[in-house]
Amino acid sequence: MRIRARKMPLNETATPLLAVGLYGEENAPETLNGAADDALSGDFFGKSGETALLYPKDAVAADRLFLIGLGDRASFTIEKLRRTAATVAKKARSLKLEGAAFVLPVPEGTSVEDAALAATEGASLGLYRFTRHKTGGDDGAGELDAFDLLLDGAADEEAASRGVEAGEKLAAAALLARDLANEPSNVATPEYLAQTARGIAERHGMGITVLDRAGIEEEGLTGLANVGRSAVNEPRFMVLEHRKGGDEAPVVIVGKAVTFDSGGISIKPSGGMEDMKFDMGGGAAVLGAMEAVGSMGLPINVIALVPSTENLPGGGAFKPGDVLKMHSGKTVEIISTDAEGRLILADALSYARRYEPSAVIDCATLTGACIVALGNHASGLMGNDEDLIAEVQAAGETVGERAWPLPLFDEYTEQIKGDTADIKNSARPAGALTAGAFLKEFADYPWAHLDIAGTANGKKGNAYTPKGATGNPARTLVRFLMGRAAERGDA
Repeated sequence: MRIRARKMPLNETATPLLAVGLYGEENAPETLNGAADDALSGDFFGKSGETALLYPKDAVAADRLFLIGLGDRASFTIEKLRRTAATVAKKARSLKLEGAAFVLPVPEGTSVEDAALAATEGASLGLYRFTRHKTGGDDGAGELDAFDLLLDGAADEEAASRGVEAGEKLAAAALLARDLANEPSNVATPEYLAQTARGIAERHGMGITVLDRAGIEEEGLTGLANVGRSAVNEPRFMVLEHRKGGDEAPVVIVGKAVTFDSGGISIKPSGGMEDMKFDMGGGAAVLGAMEAVGSMGLPINVIALVPSTENLPGGGAFKPGDVLKMHSGKTVEIISTDAEGRLILADALSYARRYEPSAVIDCATLTGACIVALGNHASGLMGNDEDLIAEVQAAGETVGERAWPLPLFDEYTEQIKGDTADIKNSARPAGALTAGAFLKEFADYPWAHLDIAGTANGKKGNAYTPKGATGNPARTLVRFLMGRAAERGDA
């Protein structure tokens, strides 16, 4: 879909659908030539999310007029704009139209560039569908070809166009992450993700290293090697290097990519187990973020680490009671083989030390306990550096991917002390926090952890988040990195 920002009088805009957002108790723009007057004097009041489809005849050049309520002007936010743009784009598609134009509302205190960015994200993400495996589902029929953002006469069209370009790249990060996570596990194997990583590296001139089972064992990535020990589809450890920040210490982003998690010997209940294909959402988000980092050419050093494996039972599977000597040298007592994600992340966090990073962020569909705590509306956010935690949280707020800080008190570390090893890989209560405490043992640099178990996929989303994979937190990672790159430019 082509998205562009342009200036055009509303009555002269020839488009199959002209969408106009109206605040509660405010009149329609005069340039609509009264086309909306009947609706405004009847059943439409501009309430948030309220819509009306009109056929204005000769009052304006558009074939259809779509009114959408924005609610109170003072409470209209960037996130509401993102959802409004998605609603408009989806309405145009449902009408089987080739194009639509949306009069861009700019929330109070927001630049037109940021408004255009958010609207572009919303429209792009809102139109997402995963139909690759449906017969005839990938033919592109009924898709929207063009989406115009119409600007106020005083708006800076060049700034708005910059916002559109950035919004497309941010959305692309989440769209790639969604595609990867929505793929069935017989398609999206660890090697499939490795091929995706190679493609990103080739497109954007990044360094790429992929370790196979032998390389993983040789490197001493014991957690990853053992989790993947009984899988026919061998594990992979991916390293992507974007080096455009000179000699500065890199940011390392780490994503858990368990392409299917049966729980291993500690097998999960069968009900809902098909959703365990989503257990690679963190790795998918990291790969999506690197696609955006490369396409934007961010002037920063970024290293992506993606440990990937299946977790299946079998004669060669690791077992409860086993003791593993991890990449860092620390020993871990296995309490549950279904607490496997922290094992492969621990190896990646240990591996990250060689880069002497300025910051490390890991993201993982790690614990059901985090869903109990926060539901599907926010990711759990933990770490060992308050400034970094605040920075990650702010990036998430900006893109509508909320994260909520959770504590890592010393008492949680006490809970994971091992009986036959240094630490154990599972402890309750406070399962999300003991998992965070486990990871903290392997991070001796500024580190933040996002538990996305409740936000990486869902049964029902908002206007721009469909059923299935959400792509969270790919856009959070990109926004964070954009902020770091901007700081470097200002220095």
